[in-house]
Order: sequence, then structure tokens, then C-alpha cells
Amino acid sequence: EVIEGQRAEVQAIFPEATISVDGRLPETAVVADSLLGSVIRNLLTNAIQHNRSDEPRVTVSAADCDGRVRIRVADNGPGIPDSQQPELFGKGEKGLESAGSGIGLYLVRTLVDSYGGEVWAHNREERSSPDSRPGAEDNDVEGAVFVVDLPIAD
Repeated sequence: EVIEGQRAEVQAIFPEATISVDGRLPETAVVADSLLGSVIRNLLTNAIQHNRSDEPRVTVSAADCDGRVRIRVADNGPGIPDSQQPELFGKGEKGLESAGSGIGLYLVRTLVDSYGGEVWAHNREERSSPDSRPGAEDNDVEGAVFVVDLPIAD
């Protein structure tokens, strides 16, 4: 519900972008509060704003995985420069060409941490076992993949 609502809102703000949902979204309650929408909105907005493609595309998917829900936001943008990856979620960190405040991904990390979850990002080229942590997700398009892993609510 939160993912689909944020997808529709961000799509209305950026009609030039294509934001699609890959597969069926689980109807599973996670440990979070009303600010979970801010997490999803920040990831979707960043995927579009930092995309230099003539046709920005973002794909959102989510799946239940061992008592957790894993949400993926994948884009066809330029990816994340290696030099920025270690501090990507730091307060005030922003890309060289970013007009943003550098607070969005810091807010994402802070909120996800408060929910007992994890968040990470990687480029498409980073592939490994689906069971491993950062770098484990595969992305069918060029660009970056942001992953939010949240515990399922009791």
C-alpha cells in the first residue's frame, strides 16, 4: 500500500519518468511507522533526479524473505561512483552535480535503522549470491539499485 501510493505520487510529479512495479507487491506489514512513505519517496525521487537518461526508468519490487520484506528500487541512471559509495548515506552527502540538500539518503538510513532494518545500494555490475548482503541484488537495467530490508511486524 505504501509503495504503490508513493509510486503514484512521484509518477505524478515526474510524468516524463516511467516508474513500474515488477511483480506482485506483498501485502505484509513491516516494522515501521507513517514515515515509511518518506523512505520510499526519497528513493524514487533520487532515482529520477540523478538520472541523466532521456527516458528515466525506475522499477520497484518487494518480496518476503526469511521473516523480512526486501524492497528494491532500481534505475537506469549512471550508477553510483565508487568514490561516493562509502559515504552515500551520510548527513549532507550529495553528488557533485546534485542540487539536493544531502539529507534525503541520510533520512532514509536513519528511519530504516530505527525500524530495525538495513539499507544499502550498489551498481548493476556488482553481482553475487542472492543470499549475501550488499551487492547481492541483481538489476535488469543499467544504473543503481537501492535495497531496503525491513523486519515483518508480529
